[in-house]
Amino acid sequence: MAEVQKLTIQDLAAMKKEGKKISMITAYSYPQALVVDEAGIDIILVGDSLGMVELGYNGTTPVTMDEMLNHTKPVMRAVKRAHVVGDLPFMSYNISVEQAITNAGILYKDGGCDSVKLEGGQDFAKTVGAIVKAGIPVFGHIGLTPQTAGSLGGFKVQGKSLDAAKKVLDDAIALDEQGVFAVILEAIPRQLAQIITQKVKCVTVGIGGGVNCDGQVLVFHDLLGLFKRFTPKFVKVYANAYDFQLKAIQDYIGEVQQSKFPDDEHSFTMKPEIVDELKKYAGL
Repeated sequence: MAEVQKLTIQDLAAMKKEGKKISMITAYSYPQALVVDEAGIDIILVGDSLGMVELGYNGTTPVTMDEMLNHTKPVMRAVKRAHVVGDLPFMSYNISVEQAITNAGILYKDGGCDSVKLEGGQDFAKTVGAIVKAGIPVFGHIGLTPQTAGSLGGFKVQGKSLDAAKKVLDDAIALDEQGVFAVILEAIPRQLAQIITQKVKCVTVGIGGGVNCDGQVLVFHDLLGLFKRFTPKFVKVYANAYDFQLKAIQDYIGEVQQSKFPDDEHSFTMKPEIVDELKKYAGL
């Protein structure tokens, strides 16, 4: 059997050039990463969305560097093929360029991921460029940026007016010029995403950006129907894994209560004569 080759940023660039669509999904644990990597996913994002779907926070802003490291490391141990992106959490890169390089280096070196992602456009172009120059591949994220959604008026579609669209386009160009190898386009009109995809050299990955991006990303829990709080418009649910798990656990509880589990198939036994002697020894 041929050895599985890890996807590189050069491979992803070649896929864009050849018109091959790129698939991307989040994963936050060893078993999740095993499944999505075996499925043939191209990119895995260990996203700060783990704050909501794994840690129970109300948003992404409480997520810490330590939490990102603790989830990135097991994902890396599971993956053989996919390119793995580690998400820089809120306020881990916002204070200064030096802080950003330091934390990007920690996530890249100690977490072991193949690249790091951060949110922001023109305002963070200098920061992105410095991280790239430090030798760390960077994945950008523009449009709706969840870490700073409050300053954008909430979780709303971005770039709908001409001026707003020009800003998102300029954000994409600025990041592209600073050397990002890819950028997420979140919650923007599909026409704007198509223009950006045609304009920039880097790979574009949409989440609510329409079909003309170079690739698409969804959150693991959303795709599988595991997260019941809400489902954004851009999410397509491919399975009802929540109810499947719920029923399996309820079936288990029922069989325990009715003494149906464990049955002989799932139990160990010993010779009758040994049982008799043991009962005598126990005074039963």
